[in-house]
Amino acid sequence: MATLGDIAVSGALNLLSAFIFLLAFAILRIQPFNDRVYFPKWYLKGLRSSASHSGALVRRVVNLDFRSYTRFLNWMPEALKMPEPELIDHAGLDSAVYLRIYLMGLKIFVPIAFLAWAILVPVNYTNDTLEAAQKVSNVTASDIDKLSISNVPLKSQRFWTHIVMAYAFTFWTCYVLLKEYEKVASMRLHFLSSEGRRPDQFTVLVRNVPPDPDESVSELVEHFFLVNHPHHYLIHQVVCNANKLASLVKKKKSKQNWLDYYQLKYDRNQSQRPLKKTGFLGLWGEKVDAIDHHISEIKKLSEEIEEERKKVLKDPKSIMPAAFVSFKTRWGAAVCAQTQQSRNPTLWLTEWAPEPRDVYWENLAIPYMSLSVRRLIIGVAFFFLTFFFMIPIASVQALASIEGIEKKAPFLKPIIEIIPKTIGVAVPLKATFFITYIMVDGWAGIAGEVLMLKPLILYHLKNFFLVKTEKDREEAMNPGSLGFNTGEPRIQLYFLLGLVYATVTPALLPFIIIFFAFAYVVFRHQIINVYNQEYESGAAFWPDVHGRVITALVISQLALLGLMSTKEAAQSAPFLIALPVLTIWFHSFCNGRHKSAFVKYPLQEAMMKDTLERARDPNFNLKAYLQDAYIHPVFKGGDDDEDDDLSKKLEIESVLVPTKRQSRKNTPVPSKISGASSPSSFEVVKNGDP
Repeated sequence: MATLGDIAVSGALNLLSAFIFLLAFAILRIQPFNDRVYFPKWYLKGLRSSASHSGALVRRVVNLDFRSYTRFLNWMPEALKMPEPELIDHAGLDSAVYLRIYLMGLKIFVPIAFLAWAILVPVNYTNDTLEAAQKVSNVTASDIDKLSISNVPLKSQRFWTHIVMAYAFTFWTCYVLLKEYEKVASMRLHFLSSEGRRPDQFTVLVRNVPPDPDESVSELVEHFFLVNHPHHYLIHQVVCNANKLASLVKKKKSKQNWLDYYQLKYDRNQSQRPLKKTGFLGLWGEKVDAIDHHISEIKKLSEEIEEERKKVLKDPKSIMPAAFVSFKTRWGAAVCAQTQQSRNPTLWLTEWAPEPRDVYWENLAIPYMSLSVRRLIIGVAFFFLTFFFMIPIASVQALASIEGIEKKAPFLKPIIEIIPKTIGVAVPLKATFFITYIMVDGWAGIAGEVLMLKPLILYHLKNFFLVKTEKDREEAMNPGSLGFNTGEPRIQLYFLLGLVYATVTPALLPFIIIFFAFAYVVFRHQIINVYNQEYESGAAFWPDVHGRVITALVISQLALLGLMSTKEAAQSAPFLIALPVLTIWFHSFCNGRHKSAFVKYPLQEAMMKDTLERARDPNFNLKAYLQDAYIHPVFKGGDDDEDDDLSKKLEIESVLVPTKRQSRKNTPVPSKISGASSPSSFEVVKNGDP
């Protein structure tokens, strides 16, 4: 059991580690040769030039202005100066709302900590339960444990205080969640209405296109939307399975990088051409000329890429039953994305297209039915994993239950009647472990985040060995983006710990608050100066954040209910049953009130934005803007001329074509311009749109 002295030592060590990290960061960030590591976002925006290109050699490497070393912590207030609207313009709404999660943690836990320390801590501390337990049993406790609910005796009337505080904490948490939900929903709608033109605003993703023996997928998509969206359909781009082609292109790029490396090595020392072994990882095999070898490999890959390109173009099997369909207006896209397209609800499934940078092309090539089967397999596997895991656990629990042990071993009954008391004392005492964890992960770990030791080392290694041009240097300083997949679950863990231990062991709350405050400053600095988001979702993740905090709140309530049962608080414990019910109802209310703003786009907003845009830029060529937006990246302009040719071929395939069907009932009349079934093309000419 960790004592107060152990906590103090751990805190001192972690504070020292955090201070060392911050001091190292403060020194490294002002060195000219590290400028691209700690301020890459400003380079990408073109608002910062290299500090290592002018002046004497020493000044290009080391900062000789000693006055700047005395202001080594000025980055903290600087990180807080940028107003939130400016931060949204600078980094996007996703980043700004991500920071609001930390602010929400402070809004929740600062008042809770004040109430807990003012009311619960005196109620817990003015008992002698732990002192008595130490004398008659093996229970060990420190002074910090006397602040927890473990120090309250069994059947005490003081448990009413904890129940009242549980209600107060729940109501305050729900109030903050409601206000944040309202605020973020408002921010999202304002952001969507004020942001610039983006391809995904006009585009929907259509899945499960039904097969047709008379028409290709491209022709079928075109005719379906010409019939059902005649005044708004513009163009479409079918989804092709180019995974193998993308793999070959990636492999070729890797070979090209190695060729550049060996060529640079040879340019520096032309006395001997570089050699390499052809075996696995270059560890064994025949020694060959590295430059000639990679030139030959690149030539072979170019031939394979060309063959695969032809296959993608000619093989119907490479075309998936899905397409990106673009419309003339946001209103038309909103109607299509949010309505059912056919009688059969399993066909012509539409949803908002993701931003082009957010498309995961490898998964997009998976057929829709295959995705459904995979989900089913995972669900079944999860069920059986859980089920078969529960069998041994239930068996052990049956033998380990109080009644089971009393039945099998009656002589242990006096000892058994004491396991509930021990649990009621020991569970809150586990807070000392989490206090230590918070100091390690939430203090020293966050300080290590701002130091960016790994990106710093990788940048200088790349800069030394691989960088030859300014473009190479830009690629070497890749800043990455916010890790929502790892950062957001970490935040939810701290919400869970804070809510669970708020009424049980309030001593943990100050450590939680320090984490949220410190992490907010650090990540605000990183978002302003370092991270470059790959895509922008308009804070679409917020309902998930809200739901996870609600889940943590319900878990805390159930944990307190179970703890009360071990403390034999039979009269007061039933009053906690209403809390989970009220919390779940509150979650349903919030989703019903605000979630639609995150999953639907109001037609009123779409029409307003379309009207304003037509007034401001009536001659904008929307078709030219959208025609390449959702072409697979390997088909877009690259190092090879064939990329551009293939892009043009794919565009030609998307041009309107006459139907092969005999019946004209569901097919529009041919267009006067293209001779194709295209009333939408006639509308383009009639309305004067591009």
